[in-house]
Amino acid sequence: MKNLLLLFFVIISGLAIAQKKEDAAIVRKQIIITKTASSPKIDGILNDEEWKSAPVATHFIERNPNNGKPQADSIKTEVKILYDDTGIYFGAQMYDPEPGKIARELTERDGISNDDFFGITLNGYNDKQQSLEFVVTAAGVQFDAKITTDGEDGSWNSIWYSGAKINEKGWAVEMKIPYSELRFPKSNVQEWGMNMFRRIQRIKASYDWNFVDNAKNSYTLFDGVLQGMENINTPTRLSFTPYFSTYINSFDGKTTANFNGGMDVKYGINDAFTFDMTLIPDFGQANFDNSILNLTPFEQQFSEQRTFFTEGTELFSKGGMFYSRRVGGEPSRYPVTAEHEEVLEYPSKVKLFNAFKISGRTKGGLGIGFFNGVTQEMEATVINTETGTTRKEIVEPWSNYNVLVFDQRFSGNSSVSVVNTNVTRDGNFRDANSTGILWDLINKKNTYKTFGSLKGSWVMDEGTTFGTRGEAGIEKIAGKHRFNINGNMTTKNWDINDLGFSTRTNFANYNAWYGYRILQPTEKLNNMYLNFNLNYFHRLEPFLNSNFVFNNNNSFTDKKFRVFGGGIEATPFGQNDIYEPRTEGRFLKIPAYFDTWVWFESDSRKKLQYNFTVDYYAFNETGRNQVFTNFGLRYRFSDRFNVHWSFNPSFSNNENGFAGKDNGEIFIGRRQRNTYENALTSKYTFNEKTALTLTFRHYFSDVTYKQFYTLNHDGTLADTNSFTRNLNGTYNAWNVDLRFSWWFAPGSQLTLLYRNATSNYLDISRLNVTKNYTMLFNESMVNNFSLKLTYFIDYNRLKKLINKKNVKS
Repeated sequence: MKNLLLLFFVIISGLAIAQKKEDAAIVRKQIIITKTASSPKIDGILNDEEWKSAPVATHFIERNPNNGKPQADSIKTEVKILYDDTGIYFGAQMYDPEPGKIARELTERDGISNDDFFGITLNGYNDKQQSLEFVVTAAGVQFDAKITTDGEDGSWNSIWYSGAKINEKGWAVEMKIPYSELRFPKSNVQEWGMNMFRRIQRIKASYDWNFVDNAKNSYTLFDGVLQGMENINTPTRLSFTPYFSTYINSFDGKTTANFNGGMDVKYGINDAFTFDMTLIPDFGQANFDNSILNLTPFEQQFSEQRTFFTEGTELFSKGGMFYSRRVGGEPSRYPVTAEHEEVLEYPSKVKLFNAFKISGRTKGGLGIGFFNGVTQEMEATVINTETGTTRKEIVEPWSNYNVLVFDQRFSGNSSVSVVNTNVTRDGNFRDANSTGILWDLINKKNTYKTFGSLKGSWVMDEGTTFGTRGEAGIEKIAGKHRFNINGNMTTKNWDINDLGFSTRTNFANYNAWYGYRILQPTEKLNNMYLNFNLNYFHRLEPFLNSNFVFNNNNSFTDKKFRVFGGGIEATPFGQNDIYEPRTEGRFLKIPAYFDTWVWFESDSRKKLQYNFTVDYYAFNETGRNQVFTNFGLRYRFSDRFNVHWSFNPSFSNNENGFAGKDNGEIFIGRRQRNTYENALTSKYTFNEKTALTLTFRHYFSDVTYKQFYTLNHDGTLADTNSFTRNLNGTYNAWNVDLRFSWWFAPGSQLTLLYRNATSNYLDISRLNVTKNYTMLFNESMVNNFSLKLTYFIDYNRLKKLINKKNVKS
């Protein structure tokens, strides 16, 4: 920890020197808009009377590939802006001399593919810290997101209105953003940060109304200014989204059916904060997990598929301390069985009873997020094999999960955050708590930053176990030449796995990175990134050199928009792996390796797009190597129909891995592993609101053990005949989803899903293809049909409708 503190003080000193220079002023365009007494029709046709006297924003500037180049008149962009008592309106004409070549591939909502698009970012607090983004493609598809200094959060969803049309000048879009979807202070006179942008896909060019300097790392710094709005009455931000769903399940000759209902509620507490709640949630139509045969010492981490947990996650993702899959995940205990007892039924998932979150950011830059979830008590059934009697045992009690985040932003892009997570379980089950302090301090010119964190974890389970994790670093974040120097340490008792995700512990890592990039296209390249990394790892207690890694990776885009690259990696001194033995204080020696890889991706504008990756590890050990490959094809039959196929074979020859333990001995096995993964996604999009999607995945992995050893205390291996268990195995996972989605109204969706799935694990390997599939399809298969309807109800629209009916009556 002393080394980490020393590094932190060196970093702070370096930042203080860098901050002595003042920031050069960023030029901000301004536009003053006017109020309209009537609203234009949102259909993508700019012939409404309201647009004729509206102020016009134009003179867009290229961001990519030629940063800073004015937009040519032949492809100019003109945007008219108005507002009324309910929202703000944008009418944009994108000039294009070849309207027939405008890219307009249809996708589902929030999907942008081979498309031209137009978008806006609005920051109601004009603080350059967080903007809301609204995008419409030339095919009329909507995309929305939050943009912060940390990047783009596409999980955020909003209810707004748009229309797009191809016309003789190019294409046009109209948008209405209701005030209920925006955040701004209560003030008689409003001044917002705003930028607008456009993409021309066939020339891969991006343009912005206010110039965005690619030498800097933050889009939010380059807002223009929107003025002229006065006396806006902030509407009540209240909406309800009830759902109804029904399922028919067939498995192992049994068919069951069930019906569910629940509701999501969203309420604007004030101009800054929003309350979201899900009551009796239903996640039955969430995408399937890409499970694998996991032979590592660590748990496999799955991405979140549940909508409530994927929307508006910007604050809760701070510090990487919240892993939402823990809420409603596996039970925390397995039944304790006596002699002649077996577990008859064990719940694979814990049921979520309800959850809510409050999040937002004040005018002063303080972001606050609070999440709370409650899960139900779950029981397992245990049977006595002699008497036939059964008993119930609680494997997960009623439990409460909460996350609290404070994130104070200041001086442009700097921030200090505090994150706390807590799990409280009823009864004598394990409880847990973790707290972290995070900082990002950026100088006034936005060229250097220091960053770091200090975190602690407390696990209460027959006593309290305390662990810590810390990090500090300095980084140059602007210009052609960039670098990063950082260090982090994690003690052996660090454990946030009750509500977070942590794997490696009891180590320290020191990293140095240098990167070079071109900021303007050259004669042969549109962009280039060269990166060089040095990493050193050691065990903390007791001290042990673990690994030293050199890495170089590079990426290029040529004038034909083909993207390619490659790199090398080496561990010249080998590795002392402190995790593979699954025993504290022990380690396994891994020989040095040299890794090289290449990858290529063809022009995404073409109907046929392909990509491949080949990654080869050569170990300093006879016959030991690893090969990882990926091949992908995507064919766009039309703007409505496309198919994407990927094939990922990998082979690991003569790797060494943990096999078992017995009487204090640790056994290591030498094994051959072959893995093949096939995935197919096909989508037919009828229009911007309706789509049919087929998703298929078959994963196959087999492992064959050739020889077993005992692990010596110096990390080397010794031959043994003591271990005789059969660890050979074959794992298959088969998933098919056929999904029909219809967005029949803003925020309202009907989804019909058919799901077919099975999996198996066999204690044999080296099966031929025919026998493997025969044994897989002999397994019981899940066949599931489900229909889910969600309907968005806006309080303000409902109130107007009721008032109109009362007036008529």
